[in-house]
Amino acid sequence: MDKPTLAVTIGDVAGIGPEITAKALLGHDDLRAECVPVVVGDVGAVRRAVQAVGGDPAVVRPIDDPRAATNEPGTVEVVQVGDPMPEVPLGRLSEVAGDGSYRFVVAACDLAKSGAVDGIVTAPLNKAAMHSAGHAWPGHTELLAHEFGVENFSLVLSAGDLYLFHLTTHVSLRQAIEAVTPERTQAVLRLAGAFTRALGKPDAEVALAGLNPHAGENRIFGDEDADVLAPAVEAVRADGVNAVGPLPADALIPAAVKGKYEMVVVCYHDQGHAPFKAVYGDDGVNITVGLPVVRVSVDHGTAFDIAGQGIAREGSLVLSCRRAAALARGWDQVWQTAQASAAQLGA
Repeated sequence: MDKPTLAVTIGDVAGIGPEITAKALLGHDDLRAECVPVVVGDVGAVRRAVQAVGGDPAVVRPIDDPRAATNEPGTVEVVQVGDPMPEVPLGRLSEVAGDGSYRFVVAACDLAKSGAVDGIVTAPLNKAAMHSAGHAWPGHTELLAHEFGVENFSLVLSAGDLYLFHLTTHVSLRQAIEAVTPERTQAVLRLAGAFTRALGKPDAEVALAGLNPHAGENRIFGDEDADVLAPAVEAVRADGVNAVGPLPADALIPAAVKGKYEMVVVCYHDQGHAPFKAVYGDDGVNITVGLPVVRVSVDHGTAFDIAGQGIAREGSLVLSCRRAAALARGWDQVWQTAQASAAQLGA
């Protein structure tokens, strides 16, 4: 492909999603040399956001099909999802906004399935708002996996050459411990190995973080590392994945930040998210590996406290578009190797 077409969903319209979308597309014309960004959401919400950041709402152009996008600098081309939304108060939980954020993602998935777009970039949604509208998904990742009908997938945080895969994400810590099974551990290790090969780095190590402090320290601090994680590493190594671990997370992640490891698998949400956000902030993105199309998201929330003030930073969304554009060209290989990995595990 020349320039991949990206469906950019605006997230929760009561948050900063429309605002950072407007800033990204109107303030970074060089982005259009890398991709064709097409907004998927609500035209009215985007026009209000453009006006809030000092732009002319007239630059927002409704289009019916992303393939009709002109990608003209200084414009924001929007595919309207359903009927126009009523205006909702900014910075407040809204069932209407939660429903909209869900519908925008589903519409983007449909566009990807039809071949109208080559990737998806998502601005933040609010889980409580989405749940209040009757869509009880833990987050974007699980919703996307459902829409594409995949079971072997992982939330991956990325900055530069570092990729942090997650065994579990939006569940309680108790549930996360129970969900770290041999099957899930092998599945994500294989997925990370497949992704590594697709990036042209077949020999790169995939480092697994321990679940317990000091990776259990010879069962002093728990048996899971020895009984679940270590056998999973040995199993995937036998099949050609260059996995190592489990390693103490407090040593592994600093070493990865310094460049020793590029592929890291962590056990639960905060084991990966907390240090990643502390180090990289707006320089990080969220990738879903295991989908048939690339999906990249900002690594921050809806920021209700500053919505509508024109001060939200768009850097993570711009970076998400750039990363999606770069990955889209070779994503078919990522998808094929992920499918082969899943089939191997099933066998």
